[in-house]
Amino acid sequence: MTEGLPMAVPAQGVPPRVRIHEVGARDGLQNEKSVVPTEVKAEFIHRLAHAGLTTIEATSFVRPEWVPQLADAEKLFPMLADLGGAPDIELPVLVPNGRGLDRARALGARRIAVFGSATESFAKANLNRTVDESLAMFEPVVARAKDDRMWVRGYLSMCFGDPWEGPVPIHQVVRVAKALRDMGCDELSLGDTIGVATPGHVQTLLAELNEEGVPTDAIAVHFHDTYGQALANTLAALQHGVTTVDASAGGLGGCPYAKSATGNLATEDLVWMLDGLGIETGVDLGRLVATSDWLAERLGRPSPSRTVRALSHKE
Repeated sequence: MTEGLPMAVPAQGVPPRVRIHEVGARDGLQNEKSVVPTEVKAEFIHRLAHAGLTTIEATSFVRPEWVPQLADAEKLFPMLADLGGAPDIELPVLVPNGRGLDRARALGARRIAVFGSATESFAKANLNRTVDESLAMFEPVVARAKDDRMWVRGYLSMCFGDPWEGPVPIHQVVRVAKALRDMGCDELSLGDTIGVATPGHVQTLLAELNEEGVPTDAIAVHFHDTYGQALANTLAALQHGVTTVDASAGGLGGCPYAKSATGNLATEDLVWMLDGLGIETGVDLGRLVATSDWLAERLGRPSPSRTVRALSHKE
């Protein structure tokens, strides 16, 4: 074992390469109590890119009063122009509606995401709409984006459990996922927003989506670590054939509308596991840990990532 790296012992039944969809700069920082300076966000994203991450969700074009932590989207996105011009770096942004799409397009964004819910309670809390009303709002946004040859991701939250409704029926998740896919979303990100999923539940949902015509290569997974299940659930998804995993550098993030949600799966913890499985990611774990240490200093608290803490203590 090399210092700071696990011994690679490949396992059967997992993909040779995984694309990490880094959400720390958007999903992570939007949950900070204080607003992080734009210059710090820009440097954070640059450091993530230099660590080898090639898909970095940059910001969200929502109304400033909804998420004041991301009110600087127009200022931040142009500061990433050097990355956006690189052929191997993708900078998707979240857009909630047609106005958000207009703002993103005006700055040259080519990859967007919409954010839906599998449950009525969360749709009401997050978007002040029913699930079907939310889908109706997204449809023209996705259609316009596809007409402009943009790449579109559909986030689907509360896929496994909801703080108000409890366990979410699989058929309910499949219905909304199919609707997002049918309206033109290139990729679906299945969110375990409050972290209650377990591996069997994950594999059953993935199998049901396949049965209903949603291919595995169009699915990403987005796990929270509330009950310590995020890596186990990720491994279950990998064994099913999923090759895109959402994660947040340093384990930043939660959900502003679901108070029981803790942080996202830490990118460093994910990379440690993938490195140990011999799965390629292109990510330099040492540089990534250094990036999360750097940001933690600016946030004034240690990183919740176990891998960041373990490797930082060795230095």
